[in-house]
Amino acid sequence: MTTQTAPEREDIADVVRKEVERTLQRSVRGIDVLLNRDEPDVGMTPKDVIYSRGTMRLYHYRPLSDEVYRVPVVLVMSLISKPYILDLTPGVSFVEFLLRSGFDVFMIDWGVPRPEDTRLRLEDYTQDFIPACVEKVQRATDEPQVSFIGYCMGGLLALIYGGLHPSAPMANLACIATPVDYEGMGLFRQWTDKRWFDVDRVVDQIGNIPPDLMYRSFELLRPADRLVSYVRLWDNLWNDQYVKHYRLFNKWTSDQIPFPGECFRQTTKQLMWENRLMSGELEVGGRRVDLRQITCPVLNAMAQHDHIAPYEATHALTQLVGSEDKEDIVLKGGHVSLVAGPNAVLRLWPKVNEWLSVRSV
Repeated sequence: MTTQTAPEREDIADVVRKEVERTLQRSVRGIDVLLNRDEPDVGMTPKDVIYSRGTMRLYHYRPLSDEVYRVPVVLVMSLISKPYILDLTPGVSFVEFLLRSGFDVFMIDWGVPRPEDTRLRLEDYTQDFIPACVEKVQRATDEPQVSFIGYCMGGLLALIYGGLHPSAPMANLACIATPVDYEGMGLFRQWTDKRWFDVDRVVDQIGNIPPDLMYRSFELLRPADRLVSYVRLWDNLWNDQYVKHYRLFNKWTSDQIPFPGECFRQTTKQLMWENRLMSGELEVGGRRVDLRQITCPVLNAMAQHDHIAPYEATHALTQLVGSEDKEDIVLKGGHVSLVAGPNAVLRLWPKVNEWLSVRSV
C-alpha cells in the first residue's frame, strides 16, 4: 500500500479545489449564456453614414490619425449576413485593425432586405449600388481609385463589378473565402440540384429566402458542429475569454438575414446550376462578365477547413482574372475563423496589411 506524502496530498487538494471553482463558474456563466444576459456589444467602431438608399448604408469609419494610406479601402459585405463579423468588438475587429494600420476604411452594408426588395438582382448591386458607393468614396477622399476587400459573396459582387466595368477605379482587390467554381460547392450544389430543387416555385411562393432556411442549410453541412460547440463551451465556461468569443460568434452565426428572392433565383440558376462565372458565360444586366478585365493586384485568401466556400470552389479565382500581380494564400481556419477571432488576428489580418499597404501608396 502506497502512502502519499504531504506535497502529493496538497497537489490533489489543489486540483480538486480548482475543479470545484470551475464547476461553480460553469454554473453561473452557463445560466448567463442560456438567458443571454449581458449580450456582447458588436459593431462598436465609430463611423458615419455618408450615403444610403433603401436598406443599403455606406459607412465611413473615423480614421485614428490624419495620416492614412492614400488609397481608401472599401469593405464589400455578403448579402446574407450582417456586416459586424468584420467589426465584432474592440480588440477583435478587423475594421479596427485596418484603422490602426493606417487605412481609410469604408464599408457597404446591404442591410436587412424588406419584402419589396425581393426584386433585387445582381445587376442592382454591381451596376448601380457599388458604382454609386465608389463615387461617394471618391468624393469623400478626393482619390480616384479605391481598394476592395470582399468577404464571401461580397468578394463575388466585387469580382462581378470589376468584370463588368473595364475602367472601374479598382486599385486592388482582396477576396476572402469567395467561391467562383460552383462545381466545388459540395453539398450546397447537391441540395440545389435542378432535378429536385424548384427554385422558381420557392421564390414565387415566398419571395425573399428566410434567414432560418439559410442558417439551417449551413448547419446541415456539418450537423454535429452545434453539439460539439456546446461540449467545448461547457469545458471552457470557466474561461472568460472563451465565453466572450463563443457568444460573439454565436450571436453572428444565428443573426442571419433574408436573401433577396430574385438574386437567389439568379445565382442558383446561373452560378450553382450552370457555373457560368467559371465558364465565362455569366451575363448580368444584359452584359457579359469578363473577369479578365480585372488587371489590378488580386489577393485570394482561402481557409483550409472552409465547409461553406471550400477550396475546390475558391482556388480558381486568380486563374480567371487578367492581373499579373496576383496571389493565393491558404490559411488554417474555417469560413468564419479565417476572417474573425484569434486565428484571424494572427494569420489573415497581418497578411492583408502586408499585402495591401505596399499597394496603397
